[in-house]
Amino acid sequence: MKKRGQIRIIIAVSNDLEGDQRLHKVAVSLQKKGWEPVLLGRRLADSKALNRPYKTIRLRLLFNKGPLFYLCLNFRIFLFLLFRRSSLMVSNDLDTLPGVWMASIIRGKPVIYDSHEYFTQVPELVRRPCKQRIWKFIERRIQPRLKYLITVNDSIAGIFSEEYGQEFTVVKNLPSSAISSPPESYLPAGFTGRPVLIYQGAVNEGRGLEEMIAAMPLMPEFHFLIAGGGDKLGSLKQRVSDMGLESRVYFTGRVPFETLSCYTGQASIGLSLEQDAGLNYRLSLPNKLFDYMQAGLPVVASDLPEIRKLISRVGFGILVSDFSPEGLSGAIRSVWQDKIKYMKFVENARAKAPEYTWEKQETLLWDVYNRALARAGYSPD
Repeated sequence: MKKRGQIRIIIAVSNDLEGDQRLHKVAVSLQKKGWEPVLLGRRLADSKALNRPYKTIRLRLLFNKGPLFYLCLNFRIFLFLLFRRSSLMVSNDLDTLPGVWMASIIRGKPVIYDSHEYFTQVPELVRRPCKQRIWKFIERRIQPRLKYLITVNDSIAGIFSEEYGQEFTVVKNLPSSAISSPPESYLPAGFTGRPVLIYQGAVNEGRGLEEMIAAMPLMPEFHFLIAGGGDKLGSLKQRVSDMGLESRVYFTGRVPFETLSCYTGQASIGLSLEQDAGLNYRLSLPNKLFDYMQAGLPVVASDLPEIRKLISRVGFGILVSDFSPEGLSGAIRSVWQDKIKYMKFVENARAKAPEYTWEKQETLLWDVYNRALARAGYSPD
């Protein structure tokens, strides 16, 4: 058996690492074992410098959109892994799996596949069946050959188990137990002293953001903070401008995860309004809900299966299925104006938050990594 002090784990992802809280938590958890994590992402035109306690490498790509992006990404990942020392390779989501898997075959290294979503059912692919079939073909060719598998909730684990007969370890994307104290300066001008709605996460299709903006004229007492970046950022800003809502709707753009909680902690109500646009969203359990819980925020959230289970179990918000301006404004006001109900949601969130922390997931994570490392010839931890 090899000595465990020699362990280097390269973890590939398609984003630029800046806002990826899950990868950061995984890397820190691996360091607790004395292992050396190396996070491999990509560099964007607006990527900021990173200051992390582990090694990060960001690849420059010739293409950043469309099929050529994915080809370029996986080719670069493949070449990188082919010529770098590693004990174990990790693919985060299907869009990095081809490059990681091909390199692992040549190098004879085990692979951990950490599926953060049901990739072939994201709205961008559901609307493009030709591309969806290509990704499904890739999934069917590679995934059944993998042995060390992680995903983010029970519903997605169940889908994969039914389709491929594989057992996935569920490691929920929960926040770390430590939380930043929010300085008042993080709220934009004009937001202090007002009830603030917050959405945090990817500003992409199917997140209920267009619907929320349409509802804002019916809620003149509220301000709306959108913390994140994504494909829809430009069009949403234009919509806000067209509606004359610039003073009440604020876009932070991409926010480093180290400071995201500073915005969350100053909000009044957290929003998670994912649309039922394909199985990926239907079965999602957004990590923003756990961030809201940790901050003691009542939530207004979509009535989808995994979300419903969490809200019912904790009792810190209400579910909505009517995304009309009247439906959303009515739901939000029903939470805010009933102070007894509002404070009960706050109390429930704070009481249950210690049960939903990343530290309680670490043993599940370590177990998968230990099994993969044992396959690579390293002695048990």
